[in-house]
Amino acid sequence: MTDPVLPPDLPRSARDWSLASAALGLLPLLLQLPDALAAVIAAVAIGTALASRGRVLPAPLRVLLVLAMLGAIYWQMGARPGRDTGCALLAAMLAIKSSELRSLRDARSLLGFALFAPFAAFLLDQGPLTLALAMLAALTALLALQRLAHVEGQAAPPAARGQARGIARLVALGLPLALAAFWLFPRLSEPLWGIPERAVSKPGLSDSMEPGTWLDLMADDTPALRVQFFGAVPAPSQRYWRGPVMTRFDGRRWQQDRSLDRRPPPQVTHGATRWDYQIDYEPTDRRQLVALDLPLAAPPGSELNADHSLRSRAPLASLTRWRLQSSPATAYSQPLTPYQRQLALALPAGFNPRTAALARAWRRDAGQDDAAIVQRALDWIGQRFAYTLDTPLPGRDGVDEFLFDHQAGFCEHFSGSFVVLMRNAGIPARVVTGFAGGVRNRYGNYWVVRRMDAHAWTEVWLDGRGWVRVDPTAAVAPERVYDTLEDRLGAGADGGLQSRWLQAGELGDWLRRGWNDMVLSFDANRQQQLLRPLGIERLEPSQLIAVFMVFALAALGWMAWLLARGERERDPLLRAWHRVNRRYARYGLARAPAETAGDWARRVHAQRPDPALLALSVRFVHARYAGADVDLASLLRDLRRHRPNPGASS
Repeated sequence: MTDPVLPPDLPRSARDWSLASAALGLLPLLLQLPDALAAVIAAVAIGTALASRGRVLPAPLRVLLVLAMLGAIYWQMGARPGRDTGCALLAAMLAIKSSELRSLRDARSLLGFALFAPFAAFLLDQGPLTLALAMLAALTALLALQRLAHVEGQAAPPAARGQARGIARLVALGLPLALAAFWLFPRLSEPLWGIPERAVSKPGLSDSMEPGTWLDLMADDTPALRVQFFGAVPAPSQRYWRGPVMTRFDGRRWQQDRSLDRRPPPQVTHGATRWDYQIDYEPTDRRQLVALDLPLAAPPGSELNADHSLRSRAPLASLTRWRLQSSPATAYSQPLTPYQRQLALALPAGFNPRTAALARAWRRDAGQDDAAIVQRALDWIGQRFAYTLDTPLPGRDGVDEFLFDHQAGFCEHFSGSFVVLMRNAGIPARVVTGFAGGVRNRYGNYWVVRRMDAHAWTEVWLDGRGWVRVDPTAAVAPERVYDTLEDRLGAGADGGLQSRWLQAGELGDWLRRGWNDMVLSFDANRQQQLLRPLGIERLEPSQLIAVFMVFALAALGWMAWLLARGERERDPLLRAWHRVNRRYARYGLARAPAETAGDWARRVHAQRPDPALLALSVRFVHARYAGADVDLASLLRDLRRHRPNPGASS
């Protein structure tokens, strides 16, 4: 038995319009899913649409497609539920929805289902690109629904201008109410219902560091944070964005000591330099914040631990803004406690014997001069070591392999090995992770720190000074920097092309920051500021709701008027005739509600003689009600040009 063909009530053009609209609805959602999964769903969507063109796919094949989609989602995201898992399921079901597209009802169902996709994409990203694609998908869906309505009524589709006018009217209906809700509805601190976290986490600074885990983060050139300075800007040597501080080492993995989260930071003496700045932190699934060394206090909503590391009280699941002040430390007021010293010297037994032997030899040579040992290690790195991303995974004694065999790596290797070397020499040391550097955006005069700027450095405790930052990676001689992320990203691009690309990227990031500032960072405080030009300093939530209700009622009134006007004057001939009536109404000659066009024209002619109006009324009645074959374009032109005779008098 052959598969049933499509019934005649869904013409090919209507089907193509429906499929194109569904594809546009699916696009913003696919852009937020993992690349491999998005490619699979897109391929299935195209294949299903082509295979079902002219016929309905058999039920067993559709069941097989569903199982294949579920398997692909499990392959990429596992069995953990999350926002992105639900969005992936929605995208997969939409991709195979065209397999049962055979009637007008199916087409409308497909379009309604497709409109959920761009709105679901907002659960994963609220950027301007997602919004633009969602708006495009919504507009094309409305156009497709309009065409389906004409197919159902067996009417020819209107001209493109007429279709655009109808869609513009629909947008004008809902836009005032949407804007009133956005600007005036009280902001809620939490959603009305719980939405699970993402199953596939967003990259961010981790509370641990082990070989091979940092390359994924460092290969991501998307912004991690944007910084606006108010006053002095720190020099490049001071732009270290302090994140997790790691003291525990098991021979392979560095990890934070979580017990320090419950202890206050030690007292330090700050220098005269002060940096005042604001950080816009891009979403991650973690809570770790960064700050310049050293933050003076924790901003509201965060905590400062004993390592001067900042941590948010809530997950950074959306764009957040933090105002901070920092100042370099010149000295620590108190020495290390026995527990802190023990923690900063602890090493697992039996690991890296060559490193331990070298450190003991340096200690014998230097005596009690810890600073001399630190400088000797930096000189050794500058003379012998190289920087490269192409490194093998270490074995059991990874520090020995790095210091004596490979002598090449990146910050993960340099910082961890340097701390192990210092601890073996009896110098308290720890690994500090975060970001280093940042690029100034010439359009917005702010600094962009990318995820690929993730960095790891060290701190050593020197008597009389306290914790001192030491960056062993920076000690590598420039001529031995062989393989960097910038080299990989810029490979194959000439200088001029690369410069233009960077300028375009800066402009795009400036626009994105403006979007973040105007839309994503719009909160209750800024909402209150909208009313200050009216002399209202602050409104209680109940008062703000009342203001919103006033604007909402005005928007609903606008919708009712526009709908009524559209129903009354959908016909261009009727609209033109009503304009003529309004012109005479200025002279007190408006048409009565029950008065016919002919009667009104004769009454006006009796009070204000105007043969042209009598002739126009006859032509209008014949065209509008008698169905006479008249030159409609000429009649419309004459109605639009007609004006009351200024020489006539009542």
